Amino acid sequence: MSARNNQANKAAARERLRAERERQAKKDRTRRQLIVGVSAVAVLAVAGGIGYAVVQANQPTAWETAADAKSVTAPKNTEGENGTTVVIGKESAKKTLELYEDSRCPVCATFEQAVGPTVEKDVEAGKYKVRYVGATFIDDMAQGEGSKNALSALGAALDVSPEAFLKYKAALYSPQWHPEETEDKFGKDSYLLEVADTVPALKGNAAFKKNVEDGTFDAWAMKMSKTFDESGVRGTPTLKMDGKTLTAEGSENPPMTAEAFEAALKPVLAG
Repeated sequence: MSARNNQANKAAARERLRAERERQAKKDRTRRQLIVGVSAVAVLAVAGGIGYAVVQANQPTAWETAADAKSVTAPKNTEGENGTTVVIGKESAKKTLELYEDSRCPVCATFEQAVGPTVEKDVEAGKYKVRYVGATFIDDMAQGEGSKNALSALGAALDVSPEAFLKYKAALYSPQWHPEETEDKFGKDSYLLEVADTVPALKGNAAFKKNVEDGTFDAWAMKMSKTFDESGVRGTPTLKMDGKTLTAEGSENPPMTAEAFEAALKPVLAG
């Protein structure tokens, strides 16, 4: 091979190598631009997602919105501002037992199971009325919304009748249906409706079901909860009559048996 042809071949090879390097460099530039572009979009997407999450986190919850509601739909059979005065019993009864309870409260469940039938019997006999004040503080302590949701459902039962309210409250506190304090079963409408099916006045009651599922009395429940918060009562169950807190003899605890309850009630009724 002549030196001239050899030089020409080398020149051609160098040209091919140069061209290949340019193609590779162009390909690398394109790939880098694509990566940068995709990364920018990803960063924007993440930033947008974070921004959306921050906005959503700052939005009030449904219960916070209900608490701030200016207009409140109160159940039937209520009195006072926002319907938060719930008094059940015969008008002829001269005394009123104030009963402060939280639907998720395990001690309230124990009280209702042991003493509830006595209270219901006394109310039916006209011995005294009952003023019910519902609390929701366990939702904050144990997390969840069962106290609030159950209180709203109790409002739906009260809208049916005072008797339906008492029977439903007893069912919610019953051994069969009352959950552990850490379980938020009352936070589910389906569970509350399942319990309601054990109460004849509520079973198959379309209006009651709609009020529970629509949260008709959510704002009322929050106003009722505020009434409890402003009452000065610090625990549940708490029982009062004539401004006096009823306790088991020799203690500061509420009476947890029918006998202890009647013993605590007797001097107040006589006064």
